[in-house]
Amino acid sequence: MASPTLQPTVDVRRASDRFATDISWLRSRHSFSFSEHFDPNNTHHGLLLVNNDDVVTAGQGFETHPHQDMEIVTWVLRGSLVHQDSMGHSGVIYPGLAQRMSAGTGILHSEKNDAYRLQGAESNHEPVHFIQMWVVPDESRIKPGYEQLELPDEMLRGKLTTVASGMERDADATAIRIKNKYAALHVARLNENDTVQIPDAPFTHLFVARGSVDLEEAGQLSEGDAVRLTATGGQRIRALSPEAEVLIWEMHATVKGW
Repeated sequence: MASPTLQPTVDVRRASDRFATDISWLRSRHSFSFSEHFDPNNTHHGLLLVNNDDVVTAGQGFETHPHQDMEIVTWVLRGSLVHQDSMGHSGVIYPGLAQRMSAGTGILHSEKNDAYRLQGAESNHEPVHFIQMWVVPDESRIKPGYEQLELPDEMLRGKLTTVASGMERDADATAIRIKNKYAALHVARLNENDTVQIPDAPFTHLFVARGSVDLEEAGQLSEGDAVRLTATGGQRIRALSPEAEVLIWEMHATVKGW
């Protein structure tokens, strides 16, 4: 981790400019270098290495695959996602249920849009739309772990709510815990003209998950747009659409050597 001398910047990244993976069962938009998409100048912002906007068709998904030394947070916007891992955890993730998986020394897991099979149904036509985010842990080779937490709509409506955090100040907050004491994820569901404020931190990452908003110093942002803020905070976000949802990472360190 490192906290160099920083120059204030507000860097807008439009949805249409993101790396894209489009195959028969998956539409994925990558904010940073991911898989075969690599740009040495776009590997992370602060502690955030992955911010994937994924849509998976019914009955499909990611087969069992490994992860190591990463804190993985999943936030579903529509539909449901079935998680299974080599530690024996399994469950269905849906809107309002935050999930954290600590890969640590190594873990295998799968993620599929097949919850209907668990319910005894023969088919389902609804895709699942979710955001998956990866941040580096404080320490490598930690014991793998898993946590999920349901946050009712009233907790998220009209205000910025901490959904995942490793920061000491959030020890008593209703949030899943990540293994990085310099990072926190906040979510807000906004009605038209609702406002929230960007946290003041060396690094923040705003992602518009749904609808459209206006950000001071940046203007209008649409679904899928992102803003990387460095050494600046306090800007107001105002919802421009009846249903808007924003995800904001607050980070007080960055990754050195990536």
